[in-house]
Parts: sequence; structure tokens; C-alpha cells
Amino acid sequence: MTPVLVFDLECIPDVAGLRRLHDLGPAVPDQEVADMAMLMRRQQTGGSDFMPLHLQRVVTISCALRTDAGFKVFSLSEPDADEGQIIQRFFDGIEKYTPQIVSWNGGGFDLPVLHYRGMLHSVSAPRYWDQGEDDKDFKWNNYISRYHSRHLDLMDLLALYQPRGAVALDALAKLFGFPGKLGMDGSKVWDAWQAGQIADIRDYCETDVVNTYLVYLRFQLMRGHLTREHYEREIALVRDSLAAVDAPHWRQFLEAWA
Repeated sequence: MTPVLVFDLECIPDVAGLRRLHDLGPAVPDQEVADMAMLMRRQQTGGSDFMPLHLQRVVTISCALRTDAGFKVFSLSEPDADEGQIIQRFFDGIEKYTPQIVSWNGGGFDLPVLHYRGMLHSVSAPRYWDQGEDDKDFKWNNYISRYHSRHLDLMDLLALYQPRGAVALDALAKLFGFPGKLGMDGSKVWDAWQAGQIADIRDYCETDVVNTYLVYLRFQLMRGHLTREHYEREIALVRDSLAAVDAPHWRQFLEAWA
């Protein structure tokens, strides 16, 4: 089978980059730099302090991987690696396995962030960027085109590429009987980072990719790529794989699963 890699990012404001852009020295605390940037952002946008994509520092990339060997969830995350290493390892996986990658709003957020931040750290990702120059098959099915399937942005596709049709992953997952978000959302990541709760950020991101994978399985059932029996086997595989991992966030996730 073609490997399926579901991925999600968690990011914080790029304080070092903000210092460089606004000529702020080390005497200004990180929190003040971030507060200043978010205030400026609210003034620019009329209320939202969501940072521009190029100023989103990646602290975690979580992945749910389905291969012939089974199903597993893992994270590329600080403090085990810095941002450049995290991004390079993600693209190294694409280089090695050429998986189908699946996301929720990956075309609108995750991948553009990885583009900008990867360039910042001189990351190499030739397989990902191939549009037929090296592998002719990639001319008609690559990771870059919105309408090709090597990257499947589920949110974008299900909304038929219409922003007004987009649905939040948490709402859709819960509607389908899956756990949805548990205890954290993206708006709380910066506060959690400031409190040193790096493991909590990683655990939250991992549950998000499993929610995305479960919605992906339901989509595969709807489009006829899975039979009902195959779908039920895949769902059971996810449950069993998570149950085999002795971790509090997976116990909580399974308890919340209808």
C-alpha cells in the first residue's frame, strides 16, 4: 500500500524573527516582544492577533502513519530537536517514502508555514517540490498542486475549495462520534509554551492528527475506497494501536471516543 501520512503543526510566535524585523535587542523580554507583535497584528487585522505565516515558529510536527506494518503516531518536537531539524526530518520522511500526505487546512496553513520556515533554516526537500522535473509521474500528481492527491487537504476538498464551506475539525470529528479536541486548542499553545508545557502541546497535536485520520477514513468509505468491512477493520486498528501505548492522552482519547 502507499503509505498515508497525516500531519499537523503547532507553532508559536517567532520571537527571534520579530526581534530581527523590529530591531529589538536582548534587553526586551520574549513575552514583551510577542505582546508587541500581537498588539500590532490586532491593529492591522481589526481584532485577530494570529501571526503571519512566515512568523509562525514550528515547535511540533505530529504525524499519524499508516503503512503495511500498521498504524503509529509520533512527533518531531522540541526540546528533542530545534525548528530546522524538525522540518528537515519531516521532509526527509517524504523523500524516503513518498507517502500520500493528509492534512486539515494544510494548504492554507501547515504547508506554507513549512515552506517559509524551511527556507529560513536552509532545509532541503527536492522530492516534495518535484512537479515533474525529476519524476515524470509527478507532473500529473504532485504535492504542490491544489487538485492533486499526493497532498490531500481534507478541509479544502470537502468544502469544494470554498472558504465559506469550511468546517472546524473539532466540530466535524465530534459530529462523527470521534473524540475531537481534548483540553487545548491552537489559541492556547503560546500560553502553554510560556508555562513550559511542551509535552502537553505535543500530546494535543498528536490527538489532532488522529482525529484527522479518523475523518479521512470516513471520507475513504464515502468515496468507495474502503468497504464497510475494511473501514471497520481500520477503525479497530487505530483503537488497538492507541490502547497499546501507555500514555495519559491516549487513555483520555479512548475514553472520549463514542
